[in-house]
Formats: sequence, structure tokens, C-alpha cells
Amino acid sequence: MKLHELKAAEGSKRDRKRRGRGTATGQGKTGGRGMNGQKSRSGGGVRLGFEGGQMPLYRRLPKRGFTNIWGTTYATINVDDLNRFDAGTVVTPELLREAGLIKKLNDGVKVLGDGALKNSVTVKANKFSKTAIEKIEAAGGKAEVI
Repeated sequence: MKLHELKAAEGSKRDRKRRGRGTATGQGKTGGRGMNGQKSRSGGGVRLGFEGGQMPLYRRLPKRGFTNIWGTTYATINVDDLNRFDAGTVVTPELLREAGLIKKLNDGVKVLGDGALKNSVTVKANKFSKTAIEKIEAAGGKAEVI
């Protein structure tokens, strides 16, 4: 089969309905909109979420909390996860992302102190917990704030 031999499957392509082109077409006069009413008029219809005057669902459900537009979200990683890197490695947020330890950088990386560190690595991150700094330095590494 060649590119010029490609063809749509039989019956898959149909002509669009040409509405309002006379009564003989079967879609003439009202053009499939029925007789009167809001939906028969041009520009007629209701807005998204409108339920005919009934209290709409988005207003019936209770609201909880708020979104702090000034808040920061850190991608977190534990000290235990740094064991996959060899001794002497400079661990940066980009390296963590390449290794698949974090999915998105968000507003930065925070290193938490869960687990034990065996290798002495230099870690560059936006934030560190106190226990993370202690464990990194106890293993002979360095914790550098970006």
C-alpha cells in the first residue's frame, strides 16, 4: 500500500446536514429546531451549569478551604533516597529529576531527614530540614542552600 492509495473506510465520511434549505430537504423551515422557544431562536440557549432556575449543583455543594496564591509548594525528597548516588556526587534538583526521584520541580526542592545516608554527597536544594542537614554532614557530605 502506498500513500496515494490510502482512502477513508466505506461509510465513514458523510456530508454535513445543510439545514434551512427548503421543505423538500427534510431539514427546511425550522431547521431541526422545532417550533417556538428559547432554543429555537438564534443566540438562544442557556449558560453552562444552568438548571432551569433550580439551584445549580456548583452552588448546592459546600465549599471547603481556599487556594493561597502566595503559597510555595516544594518537591520533597528524603535523605534515604540520596543513597543511589555515588560518593562525591553533587546532587542538584535537575539531577534528581533525571533520576526520577521527583516529577516536578514546583517552587524548589526540600530535603527531609527520613532514613540514613551512607554516601558523602554534596546536596544543593532550596530547603533542608534540621535532621536532613545533620545526617548529610554526619555522612561527610555538604548541604548547600540554593
